[in-house]
Amino acid sequence: MSKTIFTGCATAIATPMNADGSINYEEFGRLIDYQIENKIDALVICGTTGESATMTDEEHIEVIRYGIKRVNKRVPVIAGAGSNDTAYAVELSKEAEKAGADMLLQVTPYYNKASQRGLIKHFTAIADAVNIPIMLYNVPTRTGCNIAADTYIELSKHKNITAVKEASGNMSAVMSIAAKTDLDIYSGNDDEALCVMALGGRGLISVTSNVAPLEKHNEISLYLQGKRDEALEIAKKLYALDKAMFMDVNPIPVKEALNILGFNAGECRLPLCSMTEEMKEKLRAEMERLSLSGRV
Repeated sequence: MSKTIFTGCATAIATPMNADGSINYEEFGRLIDYQIENKIDALVICGTTGESATMTDEEHIEVIRYGIKRVNKRVPVIAGAGSNDTAYAVELSKEAEKAGADMLLQVTPYYNKASQRGLIKHFTAIADAVNIPIMLYNVPTRTGCNIAADTYIELSKHKNITAVKEASGNMSAVMSIAAKTDLDIYSGNDDEALCVMALGGRGLISVTSNVAPLEKHNEISLYLQGKRDEALEIAKKLYALDKAMFMDVNPIPVKEALNILGFNAGECRLPLCSMTEEMKEKLRAEMERLSLSGRV
């Protein structure tokens, strides 16, 4: 199989909801088209930003199926199929592969966590069960579980484990992955993308690109082309928006931002609730500064 699924910027796409909390597939389709029309390089469906944690089993698979069908091979699709239950992650991964996903995103087990030995057994069991590439997802601030350097080395030996989304914020750890493995590295944080790419990263899994896909694509593309000063200027311009997207728990701000942009993204499912009015105004002001309000 091809080792590198994409270079550039992938959107960790939000899942629009109707007023009753059901999934708004029509708006989801519009959002997918908007992303691709604005040169996004790949899409991550049912990740953290997609609210996979509050989807039923049926919804999770259906959103992946719908997204893959709507994308229609225009860009690679990475399906979030992780769980803190290994057996469930295996079954979800098989279904995502069957639906046509190009790659699987596998988050570290949350709540019950795992030892490093447990992480190796968990990810290996999933990788053994499928025939498509896997991107490990390290986000210890959300899961309470960090992938150690030696664990990355061991997991990188598996033919199906080919990439990592690093959202630990630890650049020394990123350097260790680059130095000791051949895994493709992607930044999991918008404001650290250029730092990760300076250490050999392939690109970014972005939240901000939900509302600014072209701008984020250009930032990462220019850097990869060696036009680092131009990329940095875009990064500086977007920095305040990157931070605004995390003024509340992800994906609360990004769904509000999509509504400001002109989509009918709705609100998040509980236990995530809408931002305060003060936060909304700060976000709106930042989007207006970038001429994003009402763009679609």
